[in-house]
Amino acid sequence: MKIYNSLTRKVEEFKSLVEGKAGVYTCGPTVYDFVTIGNFRTYFLGDTVVRALKFLDFEVNYIMNITDVGHLTGDNVGDADTGEDRMEKGASREGKSAYDLAEFYTKDFLVGFEKLNMVKPDKFTKATDYMNEQIELLKNIERKGFAYKIDDGMYFNVAKYEEAGNKYGELSTLDEIKAGARVEKNRQKKDQRDFALWKFSKKDEKREMEWNSPWGVGFPGWHLECSAMSMKHLGEQFDVHIGGEDLRSTHHPNEMAQTEAVTGKKPMARYWLHGAFLKVDGGRMGKSLNNAYTVADLEKKGYSAMALRYFYLTGQYRKPLNFTFKALDGAQEAYNKLKSMVLGWQGQKGRITLSEEKLKSLQGVSLQFKEALENDLNMPQALAVVWEMAKSNIPEQDKWELINDWDQVLGLGLSQVETKTEEMPAEVIKLAEERVEKRGEGEYEQADQLRVKIEALGFKIEDKGKRYTLKRP
Repeated sequence: MKIYNSLTRKVEEFKSLVEGKAGVYTCGPTVYDFVTIGNFRTYFLGDTVVRALKFLDFEVNYIMNITDVGHLTGDNVGDADTGEDRMEKGASREGKSAYDLAEFYTKDFLVGFEKLNMVKPDKFTKATDYMNEQIELLKNIERKGFAYKIDDGMYFNVAKYEEAGNKYGELSTLDEIKAGARVEKNRQKKDQRDFALWKFSKKDEKREMEWNSPWGVGFPGWHLECSAMSMKHLGEQFDVHIGGEDLRSTHHPNEMAQTEAVTGKKPMARYWLHGAFLKVDGGRMGKSLNNAYTVADLEKKGYSAMALRYFYLTGQYRKPLNFTFKALDGAQEAYNKLKSMVLGWQGQKGRITLSEEKLKSLQGVSLQFKEALENDLNMPQALAVVWEMAKSNIPEQDKWELINDWDQVLGLGLSQVETKTEEMPAEVIKLAEERVEKRGEGEYEQADQLRVKIEALGFKIEDKGKRYTLKRP
C-alpha cells in the first residue's frame, strides 16, 4: 500500500515497523461541544486506514484519544498556549461541572461514531485518565534539559532541541511563522516557538480540573497527552499518526518534538496522515455560520448516517470535500440503490461454473478494488469499482461474496442487509425499498402510504435501525 506521508511530503510504500502488524493513533475530539460532520471526516480517515490495513491482513493496534483537559482557545488565533481551557469554558457556558460536560459530549460523540459504523479503537484514551503518565513524561523532558519554568508554566525549549541536532516543525512551516503576528508575545519565553508542557493555575482562581505536580498546581499542555498516551500503548515509535490538516501546524510538530526529545529516536511515527477540511457550500464550516452540522442534525432532516458515510467515500482524504445537501441527496440515493441491489444478490444460492471470460472479469474487479486501496486510499476509485462490479454480468452469488469482502473497508453495512425470505413477493420488496428512500428523503407521509400498501398486500414491515424486516402478521 502506498500512502502520502506529510513528514516527507511524498507518496511512499507503507512498511510497518513489525511485519504484519501496525500501530495507529488518531487524534480524537475535544469534548466541550457537539462533534461536527467536519470533525467526523478526520475520524473517518482513521477508520479507513484501519479497515484498509486489516483488509490487507495487518494486525492493527488502534488508539484514539479524547481530549478532556488542556486544549486552550488560543489555538484558534495561532497560539495554543493562550486563552481559556475549552472544557472550563464549556462548563461555565452550560452550568455543568467540567467532568459532567466531558461525559455528556463523549457519549454523544460515541453515538455518532457508532452510527457511522466506525471501527472501535482498541482503546479510547482520555487525557484526564493519564495524568501520571503526562507528569512522568514532563519529568523526563526536564531531565533531558529540554524544559524550563516561567511564571505561567513549564515550556519546551525548541532552540535546545535544535542544538541537539533535531529539526523542529518538519511537518509544517512553523519556522516561517512570525511570533506576535496574530497574538501578543509571551516575553518570558526563550523562543516564541516554545510551547507549554504544563500550565499553572492562576493564583486568583480555582480551576475545577487541576492537579499537583513537582512544578506547581496546574494542568498539562494540550500536546503532552498524545505523546504520553501513544508511548504507553504503541511504544516509543509506531507506524501511523492521523489527524486533521489543522493539527499539522502546531499540535503534531509539538508532539513529535517532545516525544523525540525523550526517546532520541526519529521519527515518533513513521507515517503522518492529514485529512483535508470539509467545506460547506464551498466555504468554511463554523458555528457562527450556523452550518456546523452534526450527525443528529442530518438525521432530523431525514438523512441516514450511512448516507453521510457514503458521502465521505466520494472524496479523496487529502482533498477538500464540499458538503451540500444536494450532494448528500445523491449519496443517500446511491446508497439506497446499492443496498437494494445487494438485497437481490443475497438470496442467490449455489455456484455456477464460470467461463474463462467471466472468471477473468471477477479476478479483474477484485484486483482493481485492492489497487484503489493501495493507491493512497483512493476511495472514490474504490467506489467506482463497486459500481462497475454491480452493473456487470458477474453472477449474483459472486457479486454477493465480493461486496461482503469489500464492505470490510467500505463499512456501509451492506453485508448486514437482512435477507428476505423466499416467500416475499418482488412487489412487496419493491414497495419496502421505495419506503426506505422516502424515509431517507424525509417524505414521511409518502412512506406511511407505502406502509399501508405493504400491509394491504398481507405483510408487516418493521424498522430496525438502518434496516427493516418484512413478515406476515
